[in-house]
Amino acid sequence: MSNCNIFSLNLNSTLYLKLAIMQYSINKKYAGKIMTKTLLTLTFLSLLTTSATAEQNDPLEMYEHMRTALVGDWKLSPADKQIGTTSYKSKYLTSIVNTDKTGTTYKLIGFGSTLQEDLLPDTEKQMVTMYHCDDYIDCTQVLATHYCSKMNQPQFIMDLKNSTKEKLVFNCNMETKLCNSDEDHVHTIILDFTDNGNHLKASYLGWTNQKPNKENSIYHFDKK
Repeated sequence: MSNCNIFSLNLNSTLYLKLAIMQYSINKKYAGKIMTKTLLTLTFLSLLTTSATAEQNDPLEMYEHMRTALVGDWKLSPADKQIGTTSYKSKYLTSIVNTDKTGTTYKLIGFGSTLQEDLLPDTEKQMVTMYHCDDYIDCTQVLATHYCSKMNQPQFIMDLKNSTKEKLVFNCNMETKLCNSDEDHVHTIILDFTDNGNHLKASYLGWTNQKPNKENSIYHFDKK
C-alpha cells in the first residue's frame, strides 16, 4: 500500500471518529431533553389523575354516610322553617303539618344493603325511595328508585363529583326511558343537611317535556 493511501485511510478514520463523537454528543444532548420532557409529561398526567380521583367521592363511603345520617324519624319543620317552598301547604299533608307526626322516615332493610325512605307516610301523597349500591360487595355507584305519586318510578345515580357529606345529589339515570321522556317525573333528588345534621331539606325536582318544572316538591324536616 502506498504512503498516499495510508494517509488517506488515516484521515478518513480520524474524520469518521470525530463525526461519531459529534453525533454521540448531539444524541446525548437531545436524549436528555427528550427524557426531561417525558418525565414532565408523566408528572403532569399523574397530577391530573390524582386530581380527578380526589374530586370523586368513594361510593361505598357515601352510602355508609347516608345510612348514618338519615336513619330514623323526621317531622315536618314549622312554617317559618319551610324556606323557599310551599309544598307543606298541600291539602294532602294537613294531618301532619304543625304536629310531631313523622314526615319522613328512613330504615335499613336487606341486612343494611338498602336504605328505605318513606316520605309523607300515612298521607295520600305517601312515596317511597330505595337507595343502595349497585353491588354492596364491590360498590361503584349509589343508585335509587323513587316510587312517586306521579305514578311512575324514575331511577337515579348519585352524582359522586358534586355530592358532599352535607349535600347528596341524585340525577335521573339517562340510560332509562323515563328520564329521556316528556312525561312529568322527578329528575333530581337533593338531600341537604344543616344544623349539625338535625335539619334536612329534601328536594324532588321535576321535569316535563324534557325541561325543569317551575314548581317542585321541597320539604324541610327536623330530626325527632
